[in-house]
Amino acid sequence: MTGTHTKRSIRLRVNLARRLADHAIARRTSQTAVIEAALESFLSPDASDRLEAALSRRLDRLTRDFERLEWHVALSNETFALFVRNWLSVAPAVSDNMDQAARAQGRERWERFVSALSQRMEQGPRLGEEMSSDRDGV
Repeated sequence: MTGTHTKRSIRLRVNLARRLADHAIARRTSQTAVIEAALESFLSPDASDRLEAALSRRLDRLTRDFERLEWHVALSNETFALFVRNWLSVAPAVSDNMDQAARAQGRERWERFVSALSQRMEQGPRLGEEMSSDRDGV
């Protein structure tokens, strides 16, 4: 029915009506033209295909993000495991008479560690960045 028009009366929520008006003004077109274009798009046979393609792209991006996150978590776990294994194999046992001094030294080392960790998390470089630059340089 190109060229003929039928008058319809619809009710829109206030915020949706405002968004429609703002969009029409921004596009320098009528609200009717915006509604017609939206309905054509929504009712067209390929609308579901376009929606499926858009969702598929988003899911692919999320999958890549999760894979990258999984790699970073695995890297963190392995780094921590190697550190603990090394620490347990080289750290001498503390005798009872050295216990207080060892605790004080442990607190000092912990505070330095937390400070260094905070600085790296805020300013970098991160371990992953260092590893990739080391790998690129090899």
